[in-house]
Amino acid sequence: MTEEKKVITIDDVDYTEDQLTDAAKACINHINSLDQKIASAQFNVTQMQVGREAFITKLKDELPEAEAE
Repeated sequence: MTEEKKVITIDDVDYTEDQLTDAAKACINHINSLDQKIASAQFNVTQMQVGREAFITKLKDELPEAEAE
């Protein structure tokens, strides 16, 4: 049973894990971590925008009716 080597593609070039330096592997780990944090931040911004819109709607419901002229 052979173990498949993990392949990463950078600028359309495939590299196996054993071809990368420890520093390159660390960079990949940082990039992956940052991608996860960016996705989480985008999710949080979407939640906040929807929440803000809900409070704007609630505020409008709380305002007295404007009198028609």
